[in-house]
Amino acid sequence: MDGVTVIDHPLVQHKLTIMRNKETSTASFRRLLREISTLLCYEVTRNLDLTTIRIETPMEAMDSPVLEGKKLVFASILRAGNGLLEGMLDLVPAARVAHIGLYRDHETLQPVEYYFKAPEDLENRLVIVVDPMLATANSAIAAIEKLKERGAKNIRFLCLLAAPEGIERFRTAHPDVPVFTASIDRHLNDKGYIVPGLGDAGDRMYGTK
Repeated sequence: MDGVTVIDHPLVQHKLTIMRNKETSTASFRRLLREISTLLCYEVTRNLDLTTIRIETPMEAMDSPVLEGKKLVFASILRAGNGLLEGMLDLVPAARVAHIGLYRDHETLQPVEYYFKAPEDLENRLVIVVDPMLATANSAIAAIEKLKERGAKNIRFLCLLAAPEGIERFRTAHPDVPVFTASIDRHLNDKGYIVPGLGDAGDRMYGTK
């Protein structure tokens, strides 16, 4: 699909299989999500801009690469996005963090916003929005609209699983935002869940129903 990158690294796919298994415990699911998010973060940041600085190694002076520009922003769509956020911060601890509180109305499947907090000067930063599932895409679309209203221009969306219907809606609404995912699953069911999927990521992460 245009604008979509499937991260098919063997470790990512192995961990995802264990997470899909309904017998996997809450503790194991949470741990695996943190591990897989580090691998996904590696891929979504693969082409960051670099510059060089002059340093002294124990042997000699050299020009060596470092990240260029302002620090990244990881924008977590609450609550399940925090499961990806933690592993990504392990890899990029200096990143700034935005929190976007949205929940899905189970009758309408539409997002309802209850919280938004983000760093300043988003227009000068790469913003990576994280949510484990891109299902109906309603929450992701709303979250990115909010970030764009605050000035964000360079945005990427990272998820664990995506449905074809969600990708189509998301890319129609935000064709300038590339999507990175570990899997494009078969379809959505009549309740808006990804099939075969892995259930509700937030419930499996926190042991709730």
